Parts: sequence; structure tokens; C-alpha cells
Amino acid sequence: MNQIIESKGISHCSVFKYSHSWYELLTEDEKLLIDGHSVSLTFKKGETVCKRGAFASHIYFLEEGLVKVYLEERNKNLILMLSTKNNLLGLAAIYDGNNKLPYTVSTYTNSTIRMIDIQIFRQLLKQNSEFSFHIISLLNEKTAQIYGRFFSLTQKQLHGRLADILLCLSNRIFKSKSFELPLSRADLGDLTGMSTESVIRMMKEFKDDGLIEMNCKSIELLDVARLERISEFG
Repeated sequence: MNQIIESKGISHCSVFKYSHSWYELLTEDEKLLIDGHSVSLTFKKGETVCKRGAFASHIYFLEEGLVKVYLEERNKNLILMLSTKNNLLGLAAIYDGNNKLPYTVSTYTNSTIRMIDIQIFRQLLKQNSEFSFHIISLLNEKTAQIYGRFFSLTQKQLHGRLADILLCLSNRIFKSKSFELPLSRADLGDLTGMSTESVIRMMKEFKDDGLIEMNCKSIELLDVARLERISEFG
């Protein structure tokens, strides 16, 4: 996995990116079973892939694109994570006694998602121990990182939260200090637990302090070392 930003042993990055090695753990017959009970669909930017509370009929494999996984309550959203390509979504709906999705998934960019029949996925979990262990490992990794994310939201000041997200976007998604930001200021507010106004003010502070450069949606991280210190001690 790619390196993530850490502080005092706790991961605060809200971006998850896994390889699709889970598919390679399947036998040829099991791969055929997956292929025969899945379909690849294209979603435009801003479309909802699945909605919290809906019946969980599929596991979602993000083949291309960028999506957000979030909880929605009235007019406020809590973004649990961003997900890049080669990531499985909807795994939280596979435990016994549950048949509804616990969160909503929407696209930030045009995305391609393979929808896998959840009953077939459960069948493979029962019959293939290596595959099952790998999925458990992915779930545990996601849980540990979400714990770190909640630490960031509840224990860090505003500067530290914003630095976390900017570093994650740079290191984990775009792999560059310069990138076009597909998120709105409101999205950044949902990610950092700040109001849109606070995000705008903080971004201006970062720019004035020489930490970043902004031009419309283009962002460049100018002083990564200082941002990392802010992330750690913010």
C-alpha cells in the first residue's frame, strides 16, 4: 500500500487505495462465477452509485474514478472516506443479519464501477479461505484508518485537519504536489468537519503563509514539510 500520513501511530488519511489482488486469490471457476454475476457500469461526475438504507444487492468494485463514501443527515454530510480505483465498496453490508447499505456512495469524477452480486460474493467468502482472510484484512484496515480519521476530526484544530486532507490528496490520489481539485469547498468542509466559510478562510491563510498556491481549482503544495508538521501537531 502507498504511504499515508501518520501522527503518533494513528493514521489520519481518509483515502483508501487497494490493489485488486483479491481477484487473484480466486480459482478459475470462481473468477468465472464473479464474471458471470457482475456488470460494469459508467457513472458521471456527481451521480449516486448507491444510497444509505437501500437493500444491499451488490458489492461495488471501483475500476476507474474517484468516489466519496459518506453518511447523510438532513443537510449535513459526514464523509467517511474517499475511494480511488481498485477499491471494493459495500463490504460493510455482508455480515449476517444485515441487508441494507450503511452509507451512500457518490462520484467525484466520471467513474467505472463493477457491480458484483452480493450473494455470489458471500458464497466465495464461505468456500475460499484465502479470499475470505484477505477481505477481512481489508475491512480491518479500513476500520483502523477510519478510527484515525475520527481522531483527526475530534482532536485536531482546523489547520491540522485541512493539512491532513491536502496531503492525502497529494500523496494518495494525484501523486503530485500540483493537481486539479475535483472537490468543492463544501466537500472539503464535509471532509474536515468545517463550514464552507472556514475552509475558504483557512485555504487563504495557507496561501498567504506560502504553504500552497491556488488558481481556481488548481492547487500546488509549496511547503510539504510545514504541512506535515501542521498535520502532526495541529
